[in-house]
Amino acid sequence: MMRAALGIWILSAVVCVGRSHHHIDHHDQVKDQADQDTALSLVTSANKDFTYRLYRKLAAHADSQGKNIFYSPKSVSVALAALSVGARGETHQQLFRGLGFNNSLLTQANVDEAFHTLLERVNNMSQEDTSEGTALFVHNNFKPHPDFLDVLKKSYLAEGFNVDFTNTIDSANTINSYVAEKTHGKIDKLVDSLDASTVMYLISYIYFKGKWQNPFDPQNTKDDEFTVDENTKVPVQMMNMEKEVDVYYDQAINTSVLHLPFNSSYSMLLLLPDDMATLENAICPGHVTKWLKWMKSRKYDIFVPKFSIKTSYKLNDVLTEMGMTDMFGDTANLTGISEGQKLAVSEVVHQATLDVDEAGATATAATGIGIMLMSFYSVPVLKFNRPFMVLVTDRTTEDTLFVGKIINPNK
Repeated sequence: MMRAALGIWILSAVVCVGRSHHHIDHHDQVKDQADQDTALSLVTSANKDFTYRLYRKLAAHADSQGKNIFYSPKSVSVALAALSVGARGETHQQLFRGLGFNNSLLTQANVDEAFHTLLERVNNMSQEDTSEGTALFVHNNFKPHPDFLDVLKKSYLAEGFNVDFTNTIDSANTINSYVAEKTHGKIDKLVDSLDASTVMYLISYIYFKGKWQNPFDPQNTKDDEFTVDENTKVPVQMMNMEKEVDVYYDQAINTSVLHLPFNSSYSMLLLLPDDMATLENAICPGHVTKWLKWMKSRKYDIFVPKFSIKTSYKLNDVLTEMGMTDMFGDTANLTGISEGQKLAVSEVVHQATLDVDEAGATATAATGIGIMLMSFYSVPVLKFNRPFMVLVTDRTTEDTLFVGKIINPNK
């Protein structure tokens, strides 16, 4: 049974009223707003870059060879940014470098404010069934710094719960029930097992459900084949429509890009390369900017498979390769969480799901950080019947919620 942590977050405010420095106050407000706008721009840019640096690490790992890849870079960066609130010294510097926040203009407070803006922006969008946030599960006898808890609540929209981590089964069930609720049952077992020495578990979740602006007609969905590799073909349910769609062919990397907008500012981009390795090695935020800007609308006969995939990652090795090493070992400095006990990160786990059908797409992700101790002329065809990449992105901000590579839609 989840119990909201009582008395963890206590807010106090002192309001000063005065008139004599009104012009200075206004100047400071303008400067503060400019600083916030700069910080938001820097964090947003760093998040975009982190998206593809993390993708290349995941794609290169032996565990990913020949497998579908799907993850939420935003869920991972939110969780690690929240962790950085409690990190100090070299551990903090490694997290900032790994996330791309190592800019002299960015302080921890700037980053916290930027993520607050990003999370609030998503959760205030009424037209889309989308939600993002964080949660903190704290052992009954563990007392984190009030400042750490306060920042997580205010900037990362964290909910707080007390649990007994010595009861490993019940505490894991509590965390998994929370994640299942936030992802509408899509992710029901983020935590497989917990170490009894765990004192805190930090969760970042994201839920996205979008309806196509132009849905596929289920009557046009037919049995078809998907070529996994030169030796393997698998049966799929292939959706089909002949319609005006936005398409871009990127000659530099020999990749066809199909733009499928949702009934919102979000879109799915499907990337069909002549050579997957070329696309994977080249893709960067600038490509998304270019594709969205220069896409042309014309009639195509498009074929997209229906599929549901679920992925699971333990990110310890990947994050270590990205320079975030100290937090996992004896040199971890998490004294911003608590000075009384030596803390280290035991695991960073990530799960994501993607369902694509005629009506639209549903995507979810959760990241957990355990801390322990046309007419008469020929219509061209664009058929996604071999490995392709997928992005779910915001057309306005180019903020990427999800990234994936579909090698086998049946797995």
